[in-house]
Amino acid sequence: MALPLMPKATAVWLVENTSLSFEQIAAFCGLHSLEVQAIADGEVAVGMVGLDPVANGQLTKEEIARCEANPALRLKLLVPDLPQVAARSKGPRYTPITKRGDKPDAIAWLLKHHPELSDAQLCRMIGTTKPTIASVRDRTHWNAANIKPRSPVLLGLCTHRELEEALAQVVRRGGTITPPVNVYEDDTEEDGDSSPYSTREEAQS
Repeated sequence: MALPLMPKATAVWLVENTSLSFEQIAAFCGLHSLEVQAIADGEVAVGMVGLDPVANGQLTKEEIARCEANPALRLKLLVPDLPQVAARSKGPRYTPITKRGDKPDAIAWLLKHHPELSDAQLCRMIGTTKPTIASVRDRTHWNAANIKPRSPVLLGLCTHRELEEALAQVVRRGGTITPPVNVYEDDTEEDGDSSPYSTREEAQS
């Protein structure tokens, strides 16, 4: 099976910029799914700059969206007959290495305060993956005991405006949003909530 150029750098980009599963990324890049998970957790390929497979003509945005919608599908590598000029894109949101460990805390905060946001919105807003969101929600994350809900705005993983735009999308789809909270304050443990970031299912039921 043909592999993309610089498979590991491509995997880094897909982890940071899409909501594809670890298995989908691993199959496309010729890696093991555990290695892709380690990349997402910041344990492997630390400091490596991601390679955009869309910009270099190896994938299309439509192909990524097709596979994001169905985890059972696999990405198909484009093999153009003629070399294509790589178009300059805006580029992915760069998350500093020192902040990547804060993503689970940000996910926990969003799950607690804004359960109406979809997993895809969370993925785009803070640069995470659906499996990571699921592990935080189900408390199966490897560092679940130390996860504390902290505002992604305060952590610098997204801006207040980006959060407001995501909530506006929910309203446009006919959904309702939870009352606003102060995004510049972290949660405390004084509220006695033993499961502070598992409210998504309750909100959807």
